[in-house]
Amino acid sequence: MKKLVNAIAMALAFTGTAGALQAVHAADYKPRIIRFGYGLAEDSNQGRAVKYFADDLNKRTGGKLKAKGFASASLGSDTQMQNALIGGAQEMTVVSTATLVGIVKDFGVYDLPFLFANEKEADAVLDGPFGQKLAAKLQDKGLVGLVYWENGFRNLTNTKRPVAKLEDLQGIKLRVMQNPVYIDMFNSFGANAVPLPFSELFTALETKTVDGQENPVNTIQSSKFYEVQKYLSLTKHVYSPWIVLASKKWWDGLSADEKKAIQESAAASRDYERKDSREAAVKAVDFLKEKGMQVTVVSDAELTRMREKAKPAFDKFAAEGGADVIKDLQAEIAKVRK
Repeated sequence: MKKLVNAIAMALAFTGTAGALQAVHAADYKPRIIRFGYGLAEDSNQGRAVKYFADDLNKRTGGKLKAKGFASASLGSDTQMQNALIGGAQEMTVVSTATLVGIVKDFGVYDLPFLFANEKEADAVLDGPFGQKLAAKLQDKGLVGLVYWENGFRNLTNTKRPVAKLEDLQGIKLRVMQNPVYIDMFNSFGANAVPLPFSELFTALETKTVDGQENPVNTIQSSKFYEVQKYLSLTKHVYSPWIVLASKKWWDGLSADEKKAIQESAAASRDYERKDSREAAVKAVDFLKEKGMQVTVVSDAELTRMREKAKPAFDKFAAEGGADVIKDLQAEIAKVRK
């Protein structure tokens, strides 16, 4: 009897596997190589997530759709890769939402300081109606927004002095993303904001062209900024998402089955990346301490001062046409908090 049960189980398992393989073969997949460029190193959380996406898509399509990762901005800066996607010269990338502001201005809303209290709030807003509506605006510009990944809460580093209060930022040449919200915010904090592409940042720090920068702790670790930076201040001043993009020119030429597979693999990679990113962030601060960085935990009272000082960034963004998108985002955050 036991043998019969085992035989039936094996037959069912075989039938299930055969059915799954049959479904893959029946689907409308063509052999394709997908160039997936990204800015960070291969061994970063970004690199691990690109590999996860590639492996998942390979399995999902029976090896027909093969994504090949290009790390360390080898295909260009975020802005250059976005342009390559728009022109159809590259298939996929993952970039900071901050670099999309020149294409869809409303993306600047994610760069406003002290919006989200925690990652759970950010996930709910990004994956919900607000985040999806904003991503959909990219289609008219030649890009398809697939999913949001986590870059994380941004923190400050520099070589001049520990930053425990606003006054400590006075005169520090701080690299920021090429985004007006960041430039205005850090200038209001007393720093000298210097916009630079991420791909030029390590060299700028090494040559003392800039004194400091601001990024999540995972990026500070994976980009080895601890080699050229002494002081880390945990400010969590902005929650920074990444967005996985596809070229619309390329996307429009895919079959419905191919689009579905890529979308499903992108969603699987999002869940993997967020979990991986959060686990890595916990370890990153200890790692940076071991590497000799002096870590300052900025007090709640001082963060409140920073929040107040940053309010003009909201007013300016609203005055320049962002009032509706701020209102929608704040309404969505309020819903999540209930």
